[in-house]
Amino acid sequence: MVEILRPDTPEQALDAVKWALSAGEPLDIQGQGSKRGLGRPTAAGYRLDTGGLAGVNLYEPEELVLSASAGTPMAEIEGLLSQNRQQLAFEPADLGEFYGGAPGGQTVGGVLAANLSGPRRLKAGAARDHFLGFKAITGRGEEVKSGGRVVKNVTGYDLCKLLAGSHGTLAVMTEVTLKVLPAPEKSWTVLAYGLDDAAAARVMSAAGGSPHEVASLAHLPAAVATRSSVGYVRDAGRAVTAIRIEGPGPSVEYRAAALKAQFAGEAEMEELHSHNSATFWREVRDVASLLPAPGHAVWKLSTTPMEAAAAVEAIRRQQPCEAYYDWAGGLVWLALPEGVDAAAGPVRDAVAGRGHATLMRASDAVRAAVPVFQPQSEALAALGRRVRGAFDPQHILNCGRMDAED
Repeated sequence: MVEILRPDTPEQALDAVKWALSAGEPLDIQGQGSKRGLGRPTAAGYRLDTGGLAGVNLYEPEELVLSASAGTPMAEIEGLLSQNRQQLAFEPADLGEFYGGAPGGQTVGGVLAANLSGPRRLKAGAARDHFLGFKAITGRGEEVKSGGRVVKNVTGYDLCKLLAGSHGTLAVMTEVTLKVLPAPEKSWTVLAYGLDDAAAARVMSAAGGSPHEVASLAHLPAAVATRSSVGYVRDAGRAVTAIRIEGPGPSVEYRAAALKAQFAGEAEMEELHSHNSATFWREVRDVASLLPAPGHAVWKLSTTPMEAAAAVEAIRRQQPCEAYYDWAGGLVWLALPEGVDAAAGPVRDAVAGRGHATLMRASDAVRAAVPVFQPQSEALAALGRRVRGAFDPQHILNCGRMDAED
């Protein structure tokens, strides 16, 4: 049975890490546990639950900055920002339902530890690009602080970039500082119907290269589109390619009309306005409702946008699968029947030399048998081991979460 340690203050968290270090006991680090299915399964006897380290500590809307304890629920932060018509522009995915739980359970520390970024990444950048500073406890039992409240505050190493995506293997974050931005006045989506994957990639590339300041680009093949709750997508009976544009009302209306005119010769066009547009992109962001769940492993492929369709087709020739495309094709969400053989060879072969693949959801048995994250070259792996050794020499933090050799 796993014993839960629930610190209510950073000082108590520090004491917990120091105790684990002295006792040689690995710690499983989690906030609300909404992403426990991400990464390799761990078998630590003690869990450090950071959910008690919650609350917004500083919010200055005029300065576009917010600091919060790492266990603060994202729902609380997003609710506060919406009162001032602001947002986290990197649009973090809520993967609660994706991992079989309830939505709204993720914490800001977990979002940054996993570097989760949504469909607006094309325009706004990744979570790590909005991460200004933190306070944390390393595996050495030492308190560290990095960054501050403005973007230009880095001298020496940018440790925010290092901790983003480290999945709790380097330090236990106790407080984070983020850049926030104004929410757009209006958000519309232009839809193109009936394009195959390759044609959709060309349209998305052209839209992204247009002067119309596109915020997001996605393509849902016909089978995936039928799972959307948005009528114009669900009932299309065809593949749907989506182009999101945001900003002042008159500008959005003008750009939507221009994009529809630009691609009118290639596909039938339609528009989604505010509510339907927001619902659609939330579905694309959160994944769960668009891909089959029972008996399927889900992979996230990062590859060259114009080569994404070919990568999916290469996998499909060996295994039945379903996929949809985000980030203009640079991100592919792919589901295929679960199994060790199905979960490894075809997927990694398809992106070899042109990207990487992460096993986002599978049974514990599959995640223990297959490298969840893209295997690294020996040089990169050696660098990673040196970094881990500097922060957590005894490997007590999330041991085995990212690599079986942790």
